[in-house]
Amino acid sequence: MSDILPFEKPRRRSRPVRVADAIKDWVVEQRLSAGDRLPGETEMIERFGMSKGTIREAMRILEAQGLIETRTGPGGGSFVKEPSAERARALLGNYFYFKTLTIADIYALRRALEPDLAASLAGRLDAEALEGLREIVDSYARPAASMEEERDQHVASLAFHARLAAHAENPLLGFMIGFMAQILSDLTVDRRLYTPPNPELWERGRGYQMRLLEALRDGDAETARATMRAHMETAQTLMMDQEAEVLSRFMAE
Repeated sequence: MSDILPFEKPRRRSRPVRVADAIKDWVVEQRLSAGDRLPGETEMIERFGMSKGTIREAMRILEAQGLIETRTGPGGGSFVKEPSAERARALLGNYFYFKTLTIADIYALRRALEPDLAASLAGRLDAEALEGLREIVDSYARPAASMEEERDQHVASLAFHARLAAHAENPLLGFMIGFMAQILSDLTVDRRLYTPPNPELWERGRGYQMRLLEALRDGDAETARATMRAHMETAQTLMMDQEAEVLSRFMAE
């Protein structure tokens, strides 16, 4: 008997969902861009051969997905909309809301992706981009003096990686790294992974980021790659220790 399990039979999708997909395909075929007006309801009914109720539900689905927007008043109607990266990350984050993500899960991907991102950006960032990254690092130039500041420094440190990801030439790579920075930031706050204060995490993390900035400025791809790899490995170890500390404290309580 074969050990290969058959593919799960896909569920039958509702008619409004199928129409919503057909509208998306039509938008692509027509090469419509964000801001372009969509046909009115009557034309949609004729074009797709569906009832008014089905068309309206399909449009509501597309609006919920952030792919169209409806404006009222003079000049109103339905228009193509490009979802923001923030909205896309929020929707994807909903999928993982009920998953038991661990620090190890997240860093498995960070270790695989972020060193290559760093190497690809060496020598390619202009002075403004480098200055923006440096300003983030400067925002936690000293150890936190309070628990609130400790939390903010953790979040800012992850914002450094999200900002770096925003410069990626590969949009999928940039999105995934930005998403991981966001989800790790949310976990840090939700699980209070910034307590107790971790001076070693602050010192070593900031040191790696400073060396990374130098390699990016100098166009040294291999040093950028090696520095980011060491940064990810060290951060994973220290964050997992932090996670274990929080869990042990929770169990004791």
